[in-house]
Amino acid sequence: MNELAPIVLGITGASGAPIALRVADALSAAGTPFDLVVSGGGRAVLKEETGLTPEEIGRKAAHLYSDSDLAAPIASGTVRTSGMAVVPCSMNQLARIATGLSDTLIGRAAHVHLKEQRPLILVPRETPLDAISLAHMTRLAELGVVILMASAPYYLHPTTVDDQTAYLAGKVLDHLGVAHSLYRPWGGGTQ
Repeated sequence: MNELAPIVLGITGASGAPIALRVADALSAAGTPFDLVVSGGGRAVLKEETGLTPEEIGRKAAHLYSDSDLAAPIASGTVRTSGMAVVPCSMNQLARIATGLSDTLIGRAAHVHLKEQRPLILVPRETPLDAISLAHMTRLAELGVVILMASAPYYLHPTTVDDQTAYLAGKVLDHLGVAHSLYRPWGGGTQ
């Protein structure tokens, strides 16, 4: 029997923690295992924006790892995963991934996904963007990384922040190949 390889979900210190929470909830609802890693900044933003701790979200995860645990299984390419999403992805973390720095578990796991050519999705929520950040994003996109900006889907006529959050979480799941019903695609069909 083939066990489903987990998704790696990283949460960093950019605003947008509710999107990560929605991704975690949807993965759990879909029966898709995921491993969770939260940076120090991610921990602070998660508490500020959702009132939750990594440990509370981690109850839904297959594993909760410390960002300093470079010996965690997901730091090795020999451990199978189905993909990775960093939601939200701070510009600091994005720059570290783009320049090859992997001195944290989130960075190391991202580099494993790059070298093993597995899906890697980064969700920055910064505006405006400076030339340095744009250069890093271009470099990552050239390497096959999906840069999924946390942008509102006005064509779907969202009426609440939750509508926008669900859409963004759904877009992450789309790129990870996980079925969901978080938003209706263009034309009113189903996912």
